[in-house]
Amino acid sequence: MTAEARVATETSPPLTERQEARRRRILHASAQLASRGGFDAVQMREVAEAAGVALGTLYRYFPSKIHLLVATMQDQLQHLHSALRKHPPSGEGAADRVAETLMRAFRALQREPHLADAMVRALTFADRSVSPEVDTVSRQTTAIILDAMGLDRPTPEQLSAVRVIEHTWHSALITWLSGRASIAQVKIDIETVCKLIDLTAPPIAPKA
Repeated sequence: MTAEARVATETSPPLTERQEARRRRILHASAQLASRGGFDAVQMREVAEAAGVALGTLYRYFPSKIHLLVATMQDQLQHLHSALRKHPPSGEGAADRVAETLMRAFRALQREPHLADAMVRALTFADRSVSPEVDTVSRQTTAIILDAMGLDRPTPEQLSAVRVIEHTWHSALITWLSGRASIAQVKIDIETVCKLIDLTAPPIAPKA
């Protein structure tokens, strides 16, 4: 089973076609409002109006603004994953490919700084009630990294390295959004942490 397939199987039961279309309208409205005004611009009533759904319907899909924005980040990552599948990273080594992938993700968020800030703030504010959605974002990020590595069955050591890489990427995004790190520094940090991939690669068995 591929990393992306594992993400799909661990999410909630599939929606009907009509429900999925409604959910996509909601997520699109959330992203559009966040892109214009950031976290504070995403108000549930305005999202419902923009998506053409009743406010009560919106709350059945997403119990809070935090749930909605974390789901919006998951949706953005899914779009990114699809784009990466069509145009995979070109680096020769796994560490280079992961660094390239994460910088492409970072630059995509850089083009929509208000949206990026809203989604990251939602992740930061999320409590236990949002754990399933946060876990899905983490699994999606893991799937993107494992695809860049070219791995289907990573070792426990490799998964540990992936988790550290995810934490660094998330931290780098926060420091950039807060104006405490430049793009150049983010690139250096990501390239540095991706070297863990080489350190955790299983040894090559000698030829008989």
